[in-house]
Amino acid sequence: MPKKAKPTGNGKEEGSVPCKQVKIEAAGGPSSILNFESPSDLFESLISPIKTETFFREFWEKKPLLIQRDDPAVATYYRSLFRLSDLKSLCSRGMFYGRDINVCRCVNGKKKVLNKDGKVHFLQLRKDFDQKRATIQFHQPQRFKDELWRIQEKLECYFGSLVGSNVYITPAGSQGLPPHYDDVEVFILQLEGEKHWCLYHPTVPLAREYSVEAEDRIGRPTHEFTLKPGDLLYFPRGTIHQADTPPGLAHSTHVTISTYQNNSWGDFLLDTMSGLVFDTAKEDLEFRAGIPRQLLLVEATAVATRLSGFLRTLADRLEGTKELLSADMKKDFVMNRLPPYHMGDGSEFSTPGGQLPRLDSTVRLQFKDHTILTVGLHQDQSDETQEKMIYIYHSLKNRRETHMMGNEETESHGLRFPLSHMDALKQIWGHPAVSVKNLKLPTDEEKENLVLSLWTECLIQVV
Repeated sequence: MPKKAKPTGNGKEEGSVPCKQVKIEAAGGPSSILNFESPSDLFESLISPIKTETFFREFWEKKPLLIQRDDPAVATYYRSLFRLSDLKSLCSRGMFYGRDINVCRCVNGKKKVLNKDGKVHFLQLRKDFDQKRATIQFHQPQRFKDELWRIQEKLECYFGSLVGSNVYITPAGSQGLPPHYDDVEVFILQLEGEKHWCLYHPTVPLAREYSVEAEDRIGRPTHEFTLKPGDLLYFPRGTIHQADTPPGLAHSTHVTISTYQNNSWGDFLLDTMSGLVFDTAKEDLEFRAGIPRQLLLVEATAVATRLSGFLRTLADRLEGTKELLSADMKKDFVMNRLPPYHMGDGSEFSTPGGQLPRLDSTVRLQFKDHTILTVGLHQDQSDETQEKMIYIYHSLKNRRETHMMGNEETESHGLRFPLSHMDALKQIWGHPAVSVKNLKLPTDEEKENLVLSLWTECLIQVV
């Protein structure tokens, strides 16, 4: 259960256990609140004063965590991430109902959507907010707010999973959504005003889908508290929750940062099993034998024992497998994640710079956190044969504007190499710097071609 704030002898509230307050030097500027030196530094500063090891041992996928900081510097930084007043300028850039913004209210335990058609006009949006007491849900604000981009890009590196966000702005005395649970791990940052929360025991722990729950099914809250600016709340997927803005106060704004959707062991098994079966069938005659006649026309339970035998064979083979073939998960992650955070026009990710690598050069990998090296199957279009190839995917050229927007078209960026290049690529990936002439390839031409290909994609530089 969350470590709730508790009264101390002087009548003030202490923060989450451990009880010490977050130590932050306000003079360092807003970004000094979070440490962007590395993905792990960013996450540790986000959940401060809780230590990372404590978080993953006691809370991750297990129970909620409430961090109440009562720190003006953190509150000021959080408020800078997104404000109600930001909506005016954002609407002028061309926001649309449904795609970018939802307007809704919880009425009698049900979500009532109050969207208009087409483009969002700020004056109408503000009218619905003030007069209808409607909640404004802004989808994926990291597309427009630089500091959220900076935070979520680092978190995607840290988790190795997509990280999305939504902003919820709710007027006083109102509630936007009915009790429900999500299929994502949730981190809530309170930005403006106060929000009253109730959490309930999950009916489906670590749920794989979103679902609304009726009030008469969820019982009494297991936890009840109010978030203030600078506070952070985490809870696992499947946790039933609802929240409202207390009456008589200003509006509430919070951002929900979410991750680990479809990122379970079950998803990973589905992703890798097809490649394992493909490899095994190449060498095992039984896997290539035809199924019984008319099996597809009847219940397959009759062959459950036979399938169990095949699975045992796959399990035995898996023990000695060095490279697992990933069907989609790795590629989908890299294709859809945020590009590296940058201040300029991003030309350093689209045009190679610096010295051209040659045989006598020493090179080093760059943007390693945004690059994935994997083995996959390539089908030759001319003769329809399949062979294993090494794929290198990267997110350097991904478009921030389409991040987590679902139906927006995305494309993969990267390279393909023969399996014989694996040792040389592992040299580059596994060492701070490597001499081109020492790469484990048979010819100097292959060595130069490999590093030139990587340099063209901005993945290495000459040192």
